Amino acid sequence: GKTLLNPHIVIEERNIPLNTHKQIFIGSKPIDGGHYIFSEEERTKFASKEPKAEKFMHPFIGAEEFINGGMRYIIALQSATPNELRELSFVKERIERVKEFRLKSSSASTRQLANTPTIFHVNVVPKLPYLVIPEVSSEKREYVPIGWLEPPTIPSNLVRVLLDADLYDFAILTSRMHMAWMRTVGGRLESRYRYSIGIVYNNFPWPEADDAAKDKIRTLAQSILDARAAHEGATLADLYDPLTMPPDLRKAHQALDSAIDRLYRRDPFPSDRERVEHLFGLYEKLTATLFTEAPRKKGRRR
Repeated sequence: GKTLLNPHIVIEERNIPLNTHKQIFIGSKPIDGGHYIFSEEERTKFASKEPKAEKFMHPFIGAEEFINGGMRYIIALQSATPNELRELSFVKERIERVKEFRLKSSSASTRQLANTPTIFHVNVVPKLPYLVIPEVSSEKREYVPIGWLEPPTIPSNLVRVLLDADLYDFAILTSRMHMAWMRTVGGRLESRYRYSIGIVYNNFPWPEADDAAKDKIRTLAQSILDARAAHEGATLADLYDPLTMPPDLRKAHQALDSAIDRLYRRDPFPSDRERVEHLFGLYEKLTATLFTEAPRKKGRRR
């Protein structure tokens, strides 16, 4: 493997990605005391009492629902007009409860949010299909299950969201190369993997690829989505359990993995350790150029 110039290299939290222009965000965080959130059953009951509220009740998906199935709903009033709200007495009751919940908080910024009870603390209400990465997932899986959701579904803050993603982004993020990086630099929650934006995503060195290479990769990425779709009724938990992963899905992943490995170097990687060493070498180069290109501050010692 490559020798690092600095064997004690530390990956630090970074606010913007190192070498891709696309940023990822956390999903919506309501801070609502649960008053805007409904189970399937509660949603049906609420909508029968207040049919006009139905257009504001969106599927609300976090890591749990995304991986294991099941559904929750959230009232999203970001685009509701005052005269629409005037007619929704049960929704207004919920707004009142959210306001009270926020006012009782020990955090000043949450109390401040009580002034705008119809909006969430973090508002991510996508208008187009978007890619999600669960924040926490089982360490037993070889691949973190990543995939698309679309409006009217709202992502929760337990997933990471890439809004303008295409198949190439999905390919890189689902690759063995990226998974090896995540396992090495990402944190843990108990023993499960934690996908952090500032550490894992923003520091990941993306490969160089021309348009023809990207198109090939997109085709291989589509094969993964096709293989998933062929197993109707299977959750992502079923599909990505190492014991029950369907052979066609595994094969599609392996084909994509070796194509992405080749974007990084010609020789195959014999192990994940070699993949990570290679990525650390790239990371070191990328951060070194950032440091030399940064404007020097007057009077600052180097």
